[in-house]
Amino acid sequence: MIKTIVMLLILIPSFAHASEEHTVKQSRYSVGETLDRLEHVLKEKGVIIFSRIYHSVGAKKVNIPMRPTQLLIFGKPVVGSPLINENPLVALDLPMKVLAWQDEKGQTWLAYLNPSELQKRHNIQNRELINKMKNALNNLTNKALGYK
Repeated sequence: MIKTIVMLLILIPSFAHASEEHTVKQSRYSVGETLDRLEHVLKEKGVIIFSRIYHSVGAKKVNIPMRPTQLLIFGKPVVGSPLINENPLVALDLPMKVLAWQDEKGQTWLAYLNPSELQKRHNIQNRELINKMKNALNNLTNKALGYK
């Protein structure tokens, strides 16, 4: 019993950190429709769509089974450029990415790196811009998912 409690105390902080690092939201749409809807919302706001990666299609080409999994890469230079000027290493995490995937129960999920994590990882001082990114990503993904 004591071993179990000790293990839980060791593991709980790592779970908490993982949940702070990424924002994960449930979608009532398929993987493809989830990202189609997000892409539409982003384009309405003048955000550049750089790429869409169909991971499950690539896996199928090499005979590796994978549930539907897609990644959307997007950005707005007016937002990303000041951060990259502050610390060029932030470009390792920019442009922003949103992942949509289907779990083993058929449920679709959407996830993205929390902009606060960019601030931590790269010692970004421009908290105002990070907060704007955080709010924008939350609002745009909520709109795409049909949340109010």
